[in-house]
Amino acid sequence: MRAYWRGAPRPSGSQRFVSILLIVSWQSSRPVPWNQLAKEWLVYVVLMGGVFMVFFRDRPLGGLFAGLLASGPLYLGFGFVLAKLGYKRKSFRELRAETPKGGKKRKQPAETADPERPRPKPAPTRRTGAPVQHRSKPKRKR
Repeated sequence: MRAYWRGAPRPSGSQRFVSILLIVSWQSSRPVPWNQLAKEWLVYVVLMGGVFMVFFRDRPLGGLFAGLLASGPLYLGFGFVLAKLGYKRKSFRELRAETPKGGKKRKQPAETADPERPRPKPAPTRRTGAPVQHRSKPKRKR
C-alpha cells in the first residue's frame, strides 16, 4: 500500500475508507432489501425482548429496550452498506426452493454411484455364513 501512495500526500482516515470502498466495487445502483432487513431486525427485537423479560425481570428494563431500539438503525445501516458492496443473503424462501422435496440430500457412496455396476457384497457376518474362527467352547453343566 505504501508504493501506491509514494510521492502523493497520505490520505486522511475518511479518504482512505472511501478509497477502500471504491476498490471493493461499491455500486449505488444495487438494490437494498429494506423489507428483509426490517423483518430480520423485528424478529431479533421480539426474541431478545422475550429473553430480557425472562432473565432480567427483577431489574428495570428501560435501558435494555432502549438498546434494542438503538440497534435498529445500526443494523439497517450495516445492511445498506453490505448491499451496496454486493452482499446478498438468500431469504428462507429461496433456500427452501433450492433444497429437494425429500428433505436432506443423501450422498451415495462411490461404489453405488454408477447404476451399471452391481453393488458389492457386504462383509461376511455370523448370520451370512462367515467361517467361524475363534468360537469359545460351551461351558459344561455340573
